[in-house]
Amino acid sequence: MSGLEAIPSNYGALLAELKQRIAAARSRAVLAANAEQIGLYHDIGRELLARRDAEGWGAKVIERLAVDLREAFPELQGFSARNLKYMRYFAEHCPDRQFGQQPAAQLPWFHVVLLLTKLDTPELRAWYAHRAVAEGWSRTTLQLHIERRLDLREGTAVTNFAARLPDAEARQAQAILKDPYHFDFLGLGEEAHERDIENALVRHVTRFLLELGAGFAFVGRQFRLEVGGEEFFVDLLFYHTRLKCYVVVELKARDFAPEHAGQLNFYLTAVDAQVKAADDKPTIGLLLCRRQNRVVAEYALHGIDKPMGVAEYQLVRALPSPLDVSLPTIEQLETELARGFEADAAGGGL
Repeated sequence: MSGLEAIPSNYGALLAELKQRIAAARSRAVLAANAEQIGLYHDIGRELLARRDAEGWGAKVIERLAVDLREAFPELQGFSARNLKYMRYFAEHCPDRQFGQQPAAQLPWFHVVLLLTKLDTPELRAWYAHRAVAEGWSRTTLQLHIERRLDLREGTAVTNFAARLPDAEARQAQAILKDPYHFDFLGLGEEAHERDIENALVRHVTRFLLELGAGFAFVGRQFRLEVGGEEFFVDLLFYHTRLKCYVVVELKARDFAPEHAGQLNFYLTAVDAQVKAADDKPTIGLLLCRRQNRVVAEYALHGIDKPMGVAEYQLVRALPSPLDVSLPTIEQLETELARGFEADAAGGGL
């Protein structure tokens, strides 16, 4: 046998299988470790909650406990006084370790903290917890969607999907559109022109895709179509990996007008004829405008053959009014977390 042993022909298949099994094992280990951490934090929080109610444990005890735990476990993080308060808050506001049907153990700890401190109803916490797990949101993405109140915007665009798509596809397509879209990350003022907005969206395509939502893949800008010897250019073309269809996005730096729907309908017809593969679903369109009259948009889409939606975009974000009511400020949160601690200390408690 030579010094170099020949690689068996089935080596590649074995390597691929082992890589898959190792990756799956690592994922299971991470999930198990996270579940153990969440369980531990909930148990600690439940103990602190019980001691507060039964024995009047206050801020001084929490601070002393944090110091002693850090001394006992210097290699571990997560036992600061603030985090211990979060644990107690977790046990108090999520006693069954569930956000609706979503187990808290499926979320990283600081996702749990965000849900508890930024949202004040069990229904909202359950909604965002489900989406965070289903779509693998990072902590930053979760916080961004909460701040921008995705729950109030998703599925609210004016569309004709119900009349132009099968029921299941219509529901899925409706769910991927929102109104309004927030483009404040572009750094543009209200006076920006269509081309300025388009250029900025392409420069910030990662943020743009995040705002569009899961499943959108960017295909190109000013996508060229040739019809009858003439050239036409689609502003932005995407492919949606879950809906299995192309999505044409047209920008209008002005109020919606019925003729905009006719132009988009033409583009969808051309994309279906020239770009769509045989196994792709019908192309859908999204018309983004500065402002819209929803009644006018509904009338305009009623007579359109192709599936499309109309939504507004905002270059300077104005938060929906319910946000001020439903989200506690940092000051309010700190006050709530500290409630009882200072009172206990002032009363001579532990």
